[in-house]
Amino acid sequence: MTIREQREQLEHRTLSAWAACADASKGRQIPIEPCTIRTCYARDRDRIIHSKAFRRLANKTQVFIAPEGDHYRTRLTHTLEVSQIARTIACALHLNEDLVEAIALGHDLGHTPLGHAGERALDTICKEGFRHNEQSVRVVRLIEPLNLSHEVLDGILCHTGSAKAQTAEGRLIHYADRIAYVNHDLDDAIRAGLFTEQEIPREIQMVLGTSHGKRVDTLVRAVIAYGEAHAEVGMDTETEQAMLALRRFLFERVYDSKAVDQDGRAVWMLHELYAYYQTHFEQLPETYRALAGKGDSQDRIVCDYVASMTDRYAITCCKEIFLPRTWNHT
Repeated sequence: MTIREQREQLEHRTLSAWAACADASKGRQIPIEPCTIRTCYARDRDRIIHSKAFRRLANKTQVFIAPEGDHYRTRLTHTLEVSQIARTIACALHLNEDLVEAIALGHDLGHTPLGHAGERALDTICKEGFRHNEQSVRVVRLIEPLNLSHEVLDGILCHTGSAKAQTAEGRLIHYADRIAYVNHDLDDAIRAGLFTEQEIPREIQMVLGTSHGKRVDTLVRAVIAYGEAHAEVGMDTETEQAMLALRRFLFERVYDSKAVDQDGRAVWMLHELYAYYQTHFEQLPETYRALAGKGDSQDRIVCDYVASMTDRYAITCCKEIFLPRTWNHT
């Protein structure tokens, strides 16, 4: 019996009845020989971690564009926080931690540079629209094909929006993602001086707590308690409503606020880059131009390329394309 087979047997003995066991996976688009050491979900996790798209998350804005401080979140640190929260809950509920971790690490691979402004910019200019969860699936299926398991792809696609993932582990990421970003975006906004802890509505603090750590702990415990009581991923009404109220507060004071004053510049940059590559399609890397032969429109492919950029690469491209070059005469 291989190490993988031993692990698969262990899952059947230790995981909850509503967990997804690796040996029951619906498989991959392209069948491959099973690993003798790792389950299919552990293998997917490793493929994501070693991908170029995962490394680029380190230089993609979460909320605050090009901050001077070293402690503001990026898409990578957000992803790690989601993974940590999700694994804590999965461990407590005896769900499949490998599957949870793979979905968490891959859920934002399709995010644009320059934060929320980048996503809004591409959604308005791309004829086919732009949604980062759908783009994350395009990244791992077409742009940097990782041949991931069905359950991982489903969890990535359904981590946001109204569609529910087919597995409990996928549904867990929906909550872990929200728990992570409402708390760390709040923490970053306070660090940026947009408001103070005392300005957070009292009714939210009464339910969730008066510090970052207390709020995360309250929300994590709420998901665990609901799962233990109902054998399903969810949260009691009072706590979930407080979390949603905190999310609305962030939209009012941060996401949709003029306080993040570089949003207009970010939108302009991505619009201009998009328009430029539409008329200079031949300048795209071959990896992207090759997608035209698979039936994708030029509009979609340009969107793919711009979305893949890191903040600093998008800024560098803008400088090289739109700013006059220094005349070097010797």
